[in-house]
Amino acid sequence: MIKKVHTRNAPDAIGPYSQAVQAGDYLYVSGQIGIDPDTSEVVEGIEAQTKQVMENLKSILSEADTNFTRVAKFTIYLNDMNNFSTVNDIYGSYLEIPYPARATVEVSRLPKDVLVEMDAVVYTKVEAINE
Repeated sequence: MIKKVHTRNAPDAIGPYSQAVQAGDYLYVSGQIGIDPDTSEVVEGIEAQTKQVMENLKSILSEADTNFTRVAKFTIYLNDMNNFSTVNDIYGSYLEIPYPARATVEVSRLPKDVLVEMDAVVYTKVEAINE
């Protein structure tokens, strides 16, 4: 069974997709960009956008009764790999060991011309996490 996950604490989808879907023991979170859900505006700068992306992801995970400790894999999309270090530091501040798997890629353009986008795959089955 596939169940839609939606929260008002993250931006609404800007296309025909859900913020996230629960499919069995997995939650698939759509790419999040640095839109402030209160204003529907893109925040300025790589630091602010990265923090907003992480807060948006956090809100969606919370709505699904989970959190960053359950994320199995992130994908990070950057419009400029020169921002890797900044994004990596902010992203890492939201996580704990054991860290999830991750891919980071540079792309030519992102929605609304943002600087960073992230999506996540989350394992939601309740059991002990191995370190």
